[in-house]
Amino acid sequence: MPMFEVKQAAVAPSHASAYQDEILPKVSRTFALTIPQLPLALRGVVANAYLLCRIADTIEDEPVFSAQQKGQYETAFVDAVTGRSDAQRFAADITPKLSPATSDSERELLSRLPLVLEVTRTFNGTQRAAIVECLTIMSQGMHDFQRVVGLHGLPTQRDMDRYCYCVAGVVGEMLTKLLIDFEPELAPRHATLMRLAISFGQGLQMTNILKDQWEDRSHGVCWLPQDVFARHGVQLQELRAGQQDVNYAKAMIELIGIAHAHLCRAVEYTLIVPARHAGFRRFCLWSIGLAVLTLRNLQDRLDFASGSEVKVSRTAVAQTISLTRLTDKYDPAVRWLFAAAARKLPLTPLAPEWGEPRQTGHAWPRRRTTHLDELPHPRNAKDAHTL
Repeated sequence: MPMFEVKQAAVAPSHASAYQDEILPKVSRTFALTIPQLPLALRGVVANAYLLCRIADTIEDEPVFSAQQKGQYETAFVDAVTGRSDAQRFAADITPKLSPATSDSERELLSRLPLVLEVTRTFNGTQRAAIVECLTIMSQGMHDFQRVVGLHGLPTQRDMDRYCYCVAGVVGEMLTKLLIDFEPELAPRHATLMRLAISFGQGLQMTNILKDQWEDRSHGVCWLPQDVFARHGVQLQELRAGQQDVNYAKAMIELIGIAHAHLCRAVEYTLIVPARHAGFRRFCLWSIGLAVLTLRNLQDRLDFASGSEVKVSRTAVAQTISLTRLTDKYDPAVRWLFAAAARKLPLTPLAPEWGEPRQTGHAWPRRRTTHLDELPHPRNAKDAHTL
């Protein structure tokens, strides 16, 4: 029976829920830290959604798979999630083909997909539809970009925006749908929340791209925008770690400023959530805080040669957690804390389309031209499957 016809169960099977709790810290220390802050009714569904997104990412990152194989496996994965194909058969087929480049924890997670889906099938229809829509757009988007990316980078800032939407903005949309399902009082703010959620994802993803650019290059890819660097006289394919010049620094400052602008919108997203849901606010604020500190580290060390050189220290992480715990219920205090943390960061104005409502049927952000075909933005489960 397809997943969308399964009625909501009272609780997930205990062994499946226990496995979800066990595997989460093995595949993400960050989310293992932030997800437990969520209201109890959201913890299980957000953890489950993250694990499924991690599986999609694992498939796309597997170096031994050709572009065609990745596309086939991503489609088969979504079919398994929706119940259109057998999840056990899919997991048994793909897991032995993974290379040593895939971590043991990721390999285990993929092999236990049927157990993860036991939890998924207990969610209500809105929750399941949000997860599948996110996975479908993410899988297709990652695959399309992986086919064209190289050390030359992405052609324009808008292409970078498009990539960030496919891998992070859609997650923001999904989380917002789960949030409104949990707190219907927020339904009148749906359009604003969705727009800010995409910006939220953009800010976090841009921060990761800037931090991890040298590791990405070692794998033959670059997610930086050619047009921004070319405007400062830099050719991305000629970059070498530790050999950056002042022109590279200028381009990086511009991109740090863009990421900062998106994180400002992430704060506004967070503060729309009622203060009584302080756990959800902490879930957001910890991620925002760590991103701001990473941007500060990048700005202070533009000659860095690896992500480890700009990684946020454990002490700074602990301080962020402590400060947000003290302020998360008070809007002025949250704004003051963010402004204080980001006060020395550049702030680059965002393109006009970031302030416009998203058009139905088109993925965000709106674009006039692109080197890729537009991906449709599915509005229901059937559309999601045929994207």
